[in-house]
Amino acid sequence: MSGPLAGYGGAGATALRLWAQWASDRYGPVELTVHDVHPDPAAAVRAAERDRPDLLFGPYGSGPARAVAGLTDRLIWNHGGARADAPHLVPILAPAGDYLVGVLRLVPGAAVVLRHGGTGFGRAVADGVVAEAARTGRPVDRALLSTELSAGGCDPAPDGPERLLLVAGGFAEERAAAEALLPGRWRAAAFVGAGVDEVLARIGDRREGLFGPAQWLPDTAPAHPDEGPSAAEFTAAYRAATGADPPYPAAQAVAAGVVAARCLRDAGGPTDDALLAAARALDCTTLFDRFRLDPATGRQVGHRVLTVQWQEGRRRVVAPPDRAQVTPRVGRS
Repeated sequence: MSGPLAGYGGAGATALRLWAQWASDRYGPVELTVHDVHPDPAAAVRAAERDRPDLLFGPYGSGPARAVAGLTDRLIWNHGGARADAPHLVPILAPAGDYLVGVLRLVPGAAVVLRHGGTGFGRAVADGVVAEAARTGRPVDRALLSTELSAGGCDPAPDGPERLLLVAGGFAEERAAAEALLPGRWRAAAFVGAGVDEVLARIGDRREGLFGPAQWLPDTAPAHPDEGPSAAEFTAAYRAATGADPPYPAAQAVAAGVVAARCLRDAGGPTDDALLAAARALDCTTLFDRFRLDPATGRQVGHRVLTVQWQEGRRRVVAPPDRAQVTPRVGRS
């Protein structure tokens, strides 16, 4: 609720408050308490455990979510950490390793230039790229962003092979990389930060044609989910509460509430073991799309990452094919 991720954490907290109101109207009173994990996750966890909650939701951000997971053995409904994984986390998000896989499939044949941050999140995204590239026999030129940028960039020579640039890091790292590496002589380029409106806004027209991942866009959400409010209903409620449209962290958080409530009903009570078993047996859709866990590993396998591309100044979904709004545009930039 404070610190560098406060905007995203605040959106998630607002969404959970709206979910609590929605659930109270249908299932009986729901009391929601919010604790700020910045700058002291341990203090937040201690305060939360003193409340003896029936359901415990994690914070926004892979780093904070992993920190909280290491401080409690309670079951955590993880709506904010794509990199966070532990046996007692119930993931709502598709994993970070899936983020840029869709772009690889859209740009076959091009040599892959992969630059990533040194955090667990950046490495997880990069590992997913390497695994997918290995599956199809494609070489990957992989390096840390900090090393590459300090060496003056990685734009290939004019007579070099066509290349696909993939960048995954913190938002500040990605902005610096975009300034240094774009437009460049790339067949195509993708940044994790290109999947949201604000991160790379300052590069202006150089964002045109960029690919990126998105966990959620309201225009492609299920019109009639199995559980919880529709995207249109939630968007209207969020606008009424804040005066703005919900960003993706809000959709992730409200989906976590909806899934947790369904599992609470299926389990018949708030015992963590029973809730986890219910989550691993559940297959449903929310406004955030499908929820399904691998029953053996607990990994999220139902929700899919959307691949978006900036076309005419707007993010448009280009993959997977059944969710695409427009045809992807690939060519040398």
